[in-house]
Amino acid sequence: MAYRGLQDYIALLESKSELARITAEVDPVLELGEIAERVMRRGGPALLFERVRGSKWPLLINAYGSERRMAWALGAESLDAKAAEIESLISWAWRQVRDFSLFSALPEALPRLPVARSLMPKKVRRAPCREITDANGFDSLPVIKCWPQDGGRFLTLPVVCTVDPETKAQNWGMYRMQVYDDRSAGMHWHIHKDGAHFLQKYKKEGRRMPVVVALGGDPAVTYASTAPLPEGLWEAMFAGFLRGKATEVVEIGETGILAPADAEFILEGYVDPEETRLEGPFGDHTGFYSLPDQYPAFHLERMTRRLNPVYPATIVGIPPKEDCYLAKATERLFLPLLKQLCPEISDINMPLEGVFHNCVLVSIKKRYPGQARKVMHFLWGMGQMMYTKMIVVVDDDISVGDLSMVAWRTFSNIDARRDLEFSDGPLDALDHSSPQPRFGTRLGIDATRKWPEEGHAREWPDPLAMPPDIVELVTRRWSEYGID
Repeated sequence: MAYRGLQDYIALLESKSELARITAEVDPVLELGEIAERVMRRGGPALLFERVRGSKWPLLINAYGSERRMAWALGAESLDAKAAEIESLISWAWRQVRDFSLFSALPEALPRLPVARSLMPKKVRRAPCREITDANGFDSLPVIKCWPQDGGRFLTLPVVCTVDPETKAQNWGMYRMQVYDDRSAGMHWHIHKDGAHFLQKYKKEGRRMPVVVALGGDPAVTYASTAPLPEGLWEAMFAGFLRGKATEVVEIGETGILAPADAEFILEGYVDPEETRLEGPFGDHTGFYSLPDQYPAFHLERMTRRLNPVYPATIVGIPPKEDCYLAKATERLFLPLLKQLCPEISDINMPLEGVFHNCVLVSIKKRYPGQARKVMHFLWGMGQMMYTKMIVVVDDDISVGDLSMVAWRTFSNIDARRDLEFSDGPLDALDHSSPQPRFGTRLGIDATRKWPEEGHAREWPDPLAMPPDIVELVTRRWSEYGID
């Protein structure tokens, strides 16, 4: 399903009783965050605050705060259903590469033509996000302060649109922005991100970097801006694939930047490569405050919007929060690709307690000694998974979604000297535990059944399990026992 924008998605949530409207006036400084925190912790609905003190615009939060809402955001009934679509497409493409036949390829390709068309963004001249030119700045928006020690108010769901000055490649990424005043805000670009990479190119050329910030739009665009896509792949293409319809984009002024046409607000401005300002602290998705540091500054030159826009926001912190469900979508949607590249992988789980990058649980079909270590290093080599502090590998007879079973198998199966793998490498800039910023040691735990070739000379015991015929017998006769 392709939404016509954020408000189309809001209407869907309301029709499914997954939206609560708050008509009481609410302060965007801490009060709104405390309300959202309580609702998120209880697994509650999306919240539409209709009266936010200091702004005339309503604010939407917790729109993606459950697996069900996250699936709806991507036009599916479940994340696994959407992942199955991706797996089917990947499997078909791989078959064509491996066993290409013109006679079979053409008939099989015809039903997939709409998918191919959806990948190419559609450029439009008239866009909802350009209906009104607004002379106001950040002070007119209901920007929230999430946690008491935050350095100020932050835009927490901005889609930051930039263009590579050399290749002209477009990029949409999500980076928090601390509002300094009505016309300037911090731009939280980590050194590993595309925005920071582009900025270095503008600095080399000795000119300012044009930047466009989109607020709101089709939920698939919001999600795509968070997804760990390969470098050079435009998020608008991925969003089009997810929504089954080409993403509409509009060119912003003379910048060459293409932004989501269905956004609620468009903020046009620039970043000076020679300028940095202190940004933070910020109550982050790790559940701790990220420390203040020097980051580039965004200067707002012009704002356009819909006639009656809705401002999107989120808060992050101790799980669960809605960012956890955005990450859960990444886990499920990218699993088919991981399995294609590393076929021994059966399943993965990034538990909410691991806040995306701290822990990954993976089950494998083990066929040879040392295979668990091979999988660990494969995952550490996959884009943003380089940040993963701990990888636990179990055999595929364990469901990685059952944390109790994973813990039992891990605690039972490991010998500390033999089964722990240490790997030095990049870590997330928000990791406060590493001895130095952005670099440290990652841990892999091989909790699979050990083979003699892996140094286990003794016989490995079988886990307890009833014979299948007894399980079937008891299941069939269960009602006779009178236990229920």
